[in-house]
Amino acid sequence: MSLFSLNGVSFDYAGETLLTDVSFAVERGDRWGVIGRNGSGKTTLFRLIAGTLDTVSGSISRESGLRVTLLDQHRDFDDAATVWEAAAAPFAHLMELERSLDAQAHDLARDASPEALARYDRDLHRFEREGGHSFHATVDAVLQGLGFDAERARTQPLDGLSGGERGRVGLARQIAAPGDVLLLDEPTNHLDLETTQWLENWLVTSGHTVLAISHDRSFLARMADHILHLEARTVIPYDAGYVRFVTIRNERREAQRRAFDQQQRKIAAEEDYIRRNIAGGNSRQAKGRRTRLARLPRLSPPPGEEGAMAVRLPAGERGGDQVVVLKDVRLEAGDRILLDAFSARVERGEVAGIIGPNGSGKSTLLHAITGERPAAAGEIVVGAGVTVAHFRQDLAQIPAAKTLFAAIHDLRPAWNRGQVQTHLGRYGFPGDEVQRIAGTLSGGEQARLALAIIVLSGANLLLFDEPTNHLDVESIEALEDAIAAYDGTVLLVSHDRTLLASLTTRIWALNNARIDDYPGSFDEWLVSRTEHAARRADEAALAAAERRGEEKAGVRRAHEQRRTAAAAKREARLALEAAEARAHAAEAAVAALTARLHDPALYESGTGAAEAARMAIELNAARRELDAALAAWIAEQEESGAG
Repeated sequence: MSLFSLNGVSFDYAGETLLTDVSFAVERGDRWGVIGRNGSGKTTLFRLIAGTLDTVSGSISRESGLRVTLLDQHRDFDDAATVWEAAAAPFAHLMELERSLDAQAHDLARDASPEALARYDRDLHRFEREGGHSFHATVDAVLQGLGFDAERARTQPLDGLSGGERGRVGLARQIAAPGDVLLLDEPTNHLDLETTQWLENWLVTSGHTVLAISHDRSFLARMADHILHLEARTVIPYDAGYVRFVTIRNERREAQRRAFDQQQRKIAAEEDYIRRNIAGGNSRQAKGRRTRLARLPRLSPPPGEEGAMAVRLPAGERGGDQVVVLKDVRLEAGDRILLDAFSARVERGEVAGIIGPNGSGKSTLLHAITGERPAAAGEIVVGAGVTVAHFRQDLAQIPAAKTLFAAIHDLRPAWNRGQVQTHLGRYGFPGDEVQRIAGTLSGGEQARLALAIIVLSGANLLLFDEPTNHLDVESIEALEDAIAAYDGTVLLVSHDRTLLASLTTRIWALNNARIDDYPGSFDEWLVSRTEHAARRADEAALAAAERRGEEKAGVRRAHEQRRTAAAAKREARLALEAAEARAHAAEAAVAALTARLHDPALYESGTGAAEAARMAIELNAARRELDAALAAWIAEQEESGAG
């Protein structure tokens, strides 16, 4: 039996239909990735599941006593004073019972009456039954995994946390809580690479039933075994992981597009016949066709095409080959050193990915390059002819008091109303939307407006500070394509591993006031980091063995085993790449055969039918090859841990 199911659910707000005819079921242990454009109703869907909103029609069936946890977006931690108290809030009743047991144990020294002993025994049994001896370890493990020092968290004041840290405390409280279903709304927004990977592993191995709204494609590929896609005011469930979902979605959209285009051609031909014959000798036939045409159910274009963000990043003048030069740069925040003695040269056309733990100084480095924050020591030189545009993580570049129209018109005063509206329309602000005040926009809308402003700068050096934080998956894909086609230089601060893997030509890994400047892609850096960690482990093991006087031959054997294991990992990576290439080739073959079979010219010759039959057989074989290739790809991902 399902944990819960939605059957024909619809929801309206302020007279507008947000969701209609939503039906799907969730089984125990399922892990669902929930995706859709900003404003498509993802958070509304969660509130319907949690029971904080009522449906307009349809029904939601829940298993009796089902416990659902939904992250509080307002980060309200009630009376909690410390980080640990806030994270342990779901166990407040056990903490109160624990304090009561301590007091009762103290009182038993002077009052050991049968009544007092019976009460203590009863409360102790309840404490043990409800997990009183394990919840401390659970909270500690979750806090440690999400980047807190579990011991320090017991005295660490909650009031001193940043917004991102409070977000991580809220996430810790939610996933540590006893529950049957976890509803996670953008859980990776405030996590760095290490904590994101910890969360992925925890969700995959914990056995929890999870529904997670996310725009992090790597997180979805690793965590989800089902996908809910919200589009066209409804929800489409996919019994597939994220990688397979993308393939199925694209095939479905292509089939819808072909059917829509075919119907449009038929309608155009009928309308042309009616115009030419309505008043002539074939008037009767024309009127009959007009009646049939009026009754024809009209297909809609594929959902997801209207309103898609269209980003193009034009670079202005070419500028010099040396874009930014940093010499012995030192950055400080108060009495804390963020970066020390860093020297580097950024060349024209590079895409440098800047990564590191939260609070390590990545944003500060970008502010130093723009000149907004001076370096404590050293020198930062921006090359001649270099124009800089900065996408700030806090979106402070948005003119909050202006309308969207004014924000663009101020940058392009020579543009007429139509040109301004056309530009904003490319970023998802059609019609009267341009008169909205920028400060009233949601985070995702402000991010799109920031991009609409940046593209007008003509800058040949773009600084992006977590540009995907508020964007939906399709907008991120549009931004990724735009950066890939950009003819300038990019410094990219991001925790989006798919974006980094797709774009970067160089990695700056910032940690403990030092930057590891790696001359390669993000994926190559990951391999290098793994191999470096293995070498350091080898060296540490060798040194420890020598200190303990172990036989050197045994140490060398252990060292060789590690090297063999590292080689095996490299072979697994090559096998994964080969499986991916096979899958892409199979997809291309299916697409080519499908396009040929839908080409009307094929059937105009006398051999067309026979040729189509032969290609249909080839298409079936190609689809079998695609299924086998995708299965092999997924198997290689699971075996290598890269899924």
